[in-house]
Amino acid sequence: MIDWDLAWPVLAAMTAGGLIGVERTYHGHPAGFRTHILVCVTSCLLMLAAMQQANWDFAWLPGQRVVIDPTRMAHGLLTGIGFLCAGVIFREGFSVHGLTTAASLWVTSAIGVLFGVGMLDLALIGSGATLAVLAVLRLLDAKLPHVGVMDVVLRWKQQAAPSEGVLRDLLRARGLKAVRIGHVISADSLIHEHVMKVKGPMPIDVDALVADLRGRDGLAGFSVLPRDE
Repeated sequence: MIDWDLAWPVLAAMTAGGLIGVERTYHGHPAGFRTHILVCVTSCLLMLAAMQQANWDFAWLPGQRVVIDPTRMAHGLLTGIGFLCAGVIFREGFSVHGLTTAASLWVTSAIGVLFGVGMLDLALIGSGATLAVLAVLRLLDAKLPHVGVMDVVLRWKQQAAPSEGVLRDLLRARGLKAVRIGHVISADSLIHEHVMKVKGPMPIDVDALVADLRGRDGLAGFSVLPRDE
């Protein structure tokens, strides 16, 4: 016979984790539908187990006093989830990606903990707030004026690399600003790379920048990668 007092929190955690995961999967992030479900369900199961320590099958020693402290499990869960969150954060050039997905895993774990300890109202409020931030506020964020960020890499042939001043003027003509400029030179000195973090008011005219770069003499190749988070 299924103990529904234990089953409903698990089912609720699966639902909440799945809804959050659907939003992440829809936007192509690495930790998606199944990952968020597993995080939420795992947190819920372990907290349910911690709350039921009186039913654990262990031998009682004579005169032993057992103190049940489920908060230790919660501390361990929210600390341990950091290792999983770190796995979806990566750095590319001057940019860091995956922070929002890592935060969604962290809050999903917290929601699972709340279901596990029986705080249904707070768990549902947390689920709704998380979905609102990830899905609804994404639409609002797109309408707010903000600065766009791009990673730009320029690969110049031998002795063709311009000075930083020339690069900044090129970007300034398109309303862009180079926040950082790094230099990478190949071992044979045949290729000089400029690795840049570029900012500008949205929407950035990427096509115009690409057209300008395509016509530059001495440019062996380039990449322009807009960031989305």
